[in-house]
Amino acid sequence: MGDPIIIPQRTPYVMDMEPGSYYWCRCGRSKTQPFCDGSHTGTDISPIEVELKEKQKVAWCGCKHSKKSPFCDGTHSRLES
Repeated sequence: MGDPIIIPQRTPYVMDMEPGSYYWCRCGRSKTQPFCDGSHTGTDISPIEVELKEKQKVAWCGCKHSKKSPFCDGTHSRLES
């Protein structure tokens, strides 16, 4: 079955991002949401690496259930409480 994914927030993290590599937290355990801090260690979940080529506004998925992870696709609005 695997380790459960935790929902840290039910809205996206909308951020102005600089070009570079980022590791999006997929497990929901990180204290530095939406980015990985290594809290997944010991689980079968790992972060997703994202390379941004230019400065841009990004809506990072906060519910961890987006079909377009690591980006928000509105899935949070359809999750049960």
